[in-house]
Amino acid sequence: MKGLQPTYVRQIGEYTVRQCVQRDLSQVTTINWATLPEHYSDFFFEELLRESPETFLVAEKDGLVVGYIMCRVEYGFSNIKKFSLARKGHIVSVAVLGEHRDRGLGRALVEEALKGMKIRGCGEAYLEVRVSNQTAIHLYEDLGFRIASRLEGYYRDGEVAYMMTFYLT
Repeated sequence: MKGLQPTYVRQIGEYTVRQCVQRDLSQVTTINWATLPEHYSDFFFEELLRESPETFLVAEKDGLVVGYIMCRVEYGFSNIKKFSLARKGHIVSVAVLGEHRDRGLGRALVEEALKGMKIRGCGEAYLEVRVSNQTAIHLYEDLGFRIASRLEGYYRDGEVAYMMTFYLT
């Protein structure tokens, strides 16, 4: 993976959304620690990049990574169709540094990750979001996600999460 060049996906003003590459992971983990209460091991970031590079994207400006989305592709019971099996994309983590928010980067990262899930053969996508994160909930709803369930005590600090789902047509 170290020799791979990033694949450019989309331009958003002065920002570029592209596939993450190995050398971006230190900046991605720094963003994760700076912006989110949920943290993951270095191995987990590496595993998701290796397993599904089409759904692990970064937003950058002037060579600096300022946001990311990482997802995994899973196979199991559908979150949308009862008693069905599905190949589904799980949005594990999305973050944009504070000074780069409100510029459409979060939206672009999610939209492009959903395209990557389609490439990987997923029929649906899902994510968990804190009920207190109204900004993210509104973004996801605007993109077409729907609240499927409420997950009591989902986060380590006891906060409730919504599971939100999206049908990939």
